[in-house]
Amino acid sequence: MKNYIDGFVLPIPRAHVDDYKKVAEKVAEIWKSYGAIAYNEFIGDDLSLEGTKSFIETIDVKEDEAVIFGWVVFPSKEIRDLANKKVPEDPRMASLVVPLVNPENLIFDASRMVYGGFKSLVKSD
Repeated sequence: MKNYIDGFVLPIPRAHVDDYKKVAEKVAEIWKSYGAIAYNEFIGDDLSLEGTKSFIETIDVKEDEAVIFGWVVFPSKEIRDLANKKVPEDPRMASLVVPLVNPENLIFDASRMVYGGFKSLVKSD
């Protein structure tokens, strides 16, 4: 159980889901070129369970927003740490990030993203 993952949850306007998906597909390729062995993003569908706090409450999702839940799998924390340094510097990222954070047409608000790195605890295939 050596794998290491970065996990994240974020809201995006429903009107921009298709645009976000196109960017995320390209971002996945970049992460994989720096050692990620899997890149996954899912869109919220059934987000509440009685007696628990939902993602909707945690990141204050608005009526017109969707919740994205994703994780990137790395073979080790060391490869993840190196990728986290290299990916933001990759020239391919500049052309992708700018449309996401354009203040006039905001698709992605990083201040509302929840993120963390996780080491393996239990794995059952």
